[in-house]
Amino acid sequence: MINRLFAFVVLIMLSPALFAVAMAIFIEDGSPIFFKQKRVGINYTFFNIYKFRSMKKNTPNVATHLLENPASYLLKIGGVLRKLSLDELPNLINIIKGEMVFVGPRPALFNQDDLMALRIAAGVDKLKPGITGWAQINGRDEISIEAKVALEKEYLERKSVWFDLVIVVKTFTSVLFSKGVAH
Repeated sequence: MINRLFAFVVLIMLSPALFAVAMAIFIEDGSPIFFKQKRVGINYTFFNIYKFRSMKKNTPNVATHLLENPASYLLKIGGVLRKLSLDELPNLINIIKGEMVFVGPRPALFNQDDLMALRIAAGVDKLKPGITGWAQINGRDEISIEAKVALEKEYLERKSVWFDLVIVVKTFTSVLFSKGVAH
């Protein structure tokens, strides 16, 4: 419940910035402003994640690393959004809806069966997905899925309010220096 309440307060506080991002996307490439995608939630359930659209309208609905030339699909504003992780701010809606939390493993795409098989074997599928997590601040796009799941399992074993706070603080540092962002 605390995640949902805090997400609502943050959403209200950031509303001017959210509006500015929405207008920048609209001016560059029209609507829709938001990108909605089927993701895997807790216990292998599914939900739609909300993000600011950082890619052009004609972009195939696959993981960015599977695109032949991801940069050719990126909006001009999209590079800034991704570098600063501003495209993730609408995830606050998912927290308010109870589908996500602030700290947990990033929700897998609905078709990332390889990642989900590893998460199930490690017991990580029992965690509610988060905006940030231990794997995000320890490599993000730069590590293999095996390494990612190992870090997520470590998070599961160490999970505490204190550890979550450490992850949140390190997330801001990682975002500030764009650590681990491949595209």
